[in-house]
Amino acid sequence: MSLIKILIIVTNTGLYRDTDLRTGLWLSELTHIYHAAKEKGYDITIASPKGGNIPVDPESLRVFALDKISKEYWNDPGFRKLLDSSISLEEVAGPQFDMVYLAGGHGTMYDFPDDTTMQSIIGAHYENGKIIAAICHGVGGLLNVKLPDGVYLIKDKPLTGFSWLEESLASRKRQVPFNLEAALKERGADYRKALIPMTSKVVVSGNLITGQNPFSSKEMAKVIIRELEQQNLNR
Repeated sequence: MSLIKILIIVTNTGLYRDTDLRTGLWLSELTHIYHAAKEKGYDITIASPKGGNIPVDPESLRVFALDKISKEYWNDPGFRKLLDSSISLEEVAGPQFDMVYLAGGHGTMYDFPDDTTMQSIIGAHYENGKIIAAICHGVGGLLNVKLPDGVYLIKDKPLTGFSWLEESLASRKRQVPFNLEAALKERGADYRKALIPMTSKVVVSGNLITGQNPFSSKEMAKVIIRELEQQNLNR
């Protein structure tokens, strides 16, 4: 078996548009997959649309959101340095990874959907049978990805992502630039969500894996590791 290489893509956006309200990466949506991959000895690359600093949503640092793993990484100077020095998507547009993972956070709603470099990376990897994974608002990075035949990648695909009801519960309906759940449905996705909002849900559809919300981070990491290990065995 060869060394598994994964690309984790995170946001550069730290403010909601036309406000002073801070947003960014939702920390646990990075830390759980990072921790699981690190334990397995995978090669991990963290990139963002522009490269450089990754703003972290202060809401994800509150007591209710900062679980044990996330707290340990947040208090790790080495990990914090990684968040200050992500590489740009242009720098990773060529190499092939075994998985491309889109971390969430409201910041992604601004710089993920229309990033053509990201679309190209996702499309190329998906066509080559590599795993594409996205969680929460990071699923918005799949919205405008088209396959070679011009059809949207997510059309008719079972998937999940942050629901509009959850947006209401998070008190962010007035701040967000669009309704993610509605946008996914407009693209023809077979959108699914947990019966109870703010609870874990992960959907696997071939080599596409999606998680609904931050509370899916732990399960998402487990599912991804399982799928990567299986894919590596089948090489």
